[in-house]
Amino acid sequence: MALKKNLYRLTGLDGFPHHVLDAPYESIDAALKAAKLWCTGQGLSCTIKERGIGVQVLAGNGTWRTVCYPPNCLQHSLA
Repeated sequence: MALKKNLYRLTGLDGFPHHVLDAPYESIDAALKAAKLWCTGQGLSCTIKERGIGVQVLAGNGTWRTVCYPPNCLQHSLA
């Protein structure tokens, strides 16, 4: 029996797909890397509310479950 791979997505703090990073990710590491790159680049010009990101995993029953919120995306820029 083959193991099923998890599928991840990035969301806003409201739980809806992220307005820029709405794409499937094959691992939590890939999702976190995309979030970090966006938050330290294009996301720096956004408000804290717009920068907040959640990581969700697709559950076996077809629903999305939040697994974490990358803290670096919720911090103010030091610039």
